Amino acid sequence: MAMKPEKQLEIIRTNVAEIISEEELLKKLKKRKKLRVKLGIDPSGPEIHLGFSVVLRKLRQFQDLGHIAVMVVGDFTGMIGDPSGVSKTRPKLTKQQIKKYMVKYKEQIFRILDPKKTEFTYNSKWLGSLTMYDFIELASMYTVARILERDDFSQRLKDGQPVYMHEILYPLCQGYDSVAIEADIELGGTDQKFNLLVGRELMREFNMDPQCIVMLPILEGTDGVRKMSKSFANYIGITDSAKQMFGKAMSIPDELIIKYFKLVTDAFPHKIEEYKMALHEGTINPRDVKFDLAKTIVRMYHSAQAAQKTALDFEKVFTKKELPKHIKQFKVTYKEMNIIDLLVEAGLMGSRGEAKRKIREGAIDVDGKKVSDLKQVVKLTKPVIIRAGKHKFLKITKK
Repeated sequence: MAMKPEKQLEIIRTNVAEIISEEELLKKLKKRKKLRVKLGIDPSGPEIHLGFSVVLRKLRQFQDLGHIAVMVVGDFTGMIGDPSGVSKTRPKLTKQQIKKYMVKYKEQIFRILDPKKTEFTYNSKWLGSLTMYDFIELASMYTVARILERDDFSQRLKDGQPVYMHEILYPLCQGYDSVAIEADIELGGTDQKFNLLVGRELMREFNMDPQCIVMLPILEGTDGVRKMSKSFANYIGITDSAKQMFGKAMSIPDELIIKYFKLVTDAFPHKIEEYKMALHEGTINPRDVKFDLAKTIVRMYHSAQAAQKTALDFEKVFTKKELPKHIKQFKVTYKEMNIIDLLVEAGLMGSRGEAKRKIREGAIDVDGKKVSDLKQVVKLTKPVIIRAGKHKFLKITKK
């Protein structure tokens, strides 16, 4: 027996930032048909991270309720570059880049979605065939004033930065995707609200029942400040090794523990509430809760065995201060080197600026001793172990 519409709505509402509108969504659910739930993706790289998993997990929830996930790949709009939430023009992708990225994207997406209830389609199928007449007709359905209401556009204009015509067309193209696939619902982050609303307006213009919108919270990255993004290098990739995944999860700020539990894990709600209460009352060490979070994430994307092993290894290295069993080696010809030069040449740091910053933060150890002097010279007549941050170890030996 199919689940009652009211119960479905209760499940859909979980961990959602906003629904436009719940009343309309309930009406759609009451029709007792399989709803077409749209998610647009413009792949900007080959790796999916936990930030993107938030919306994918909600999409999987719709699938489990009996509905269809329609993944609209922006091979046409990707060549524009979605300007949402950015302060400058985004780089455009070529069709070849998008095709290459999508091979890996599909592999990763199906770690979360049910392939049997997922449709993939490319928006060049309809946007690429629109004539100039069609585009003008589409553009006549929305005003420039409405487009320029977007915070990112208005701020750029205020700052004297250019807003290009192809960027103005982006929301119209994304909105037209909803018309083309006859979407019942569209998912997205709160930063996509403007684009999602354009889809509703265009569907009305085409005399269609407008899509409902389900918006998910934005997940901050491991820095605890900015949105999780590959561009900011503050992400946890779902294809990261168990060790990387665990270590990155352990580095998130304490105030994000419960949010991560809610948005990216399958932990039982009552367990999350117990942790939330204990953290609030100060009856549990945040590190212990974070440890369980890291294990949960590794278990979801690797295995229970991998989670257990990684947790034990982490305990040995970072709690008991033991060194990892296997440490990569880097050979040098010098008898001594300045610590900054050594960090950069060994590949532990990407630049001298980063090396200096990490030293000032107290994140660099040489043979277990913290480095504080930017001018420190490291003797290399015998092997030394360098630790950079919490997770990087390198053994420096002489050739």
